[in-house]
Amino acid sequence: MKALIKSIKKILEDNKAERISIIDVTNKSSVTDTMFIVSGRSSRHVQAIADNLVDKLKEKKIKPIGLEGYNQSQWILIDFGDLLVNVMHPEAREFYSLEKLWDENLKNELSSK
Repeated sequence: MKALIKSIKKILEDNKAERISIIDVTNKSSVTDTMFIVSGRSSRHVQAIADNLVDKLKEKKIKPIGLEGYNQSQWILIDFGDLLVNVMHPEAREFYSLEKLWDENLKNELSSK
């Protein structure tokens, strides 16, 4: 898994994805273990980042389980099972504040223990 995370990070960096966040949600989510959150500068850039990531990983025989939001290109979710990649337009990223949501979730979990 660490090699895949490193590979995805490199691909995202090569495609000029901005504000790359990697969140470990192991034991905090039943959906995934690791979540990437990145921004593109425009809808076209968001699509290009998603396209290039999927293409590069297909070359390594890694195919996504699902891809959501591609047509609108405000928030594209690429599901690789234990790993999710959220490619977001800056306005969508600010509006949904996924990092803050998970940070609050983690804080609430820790304070309840």
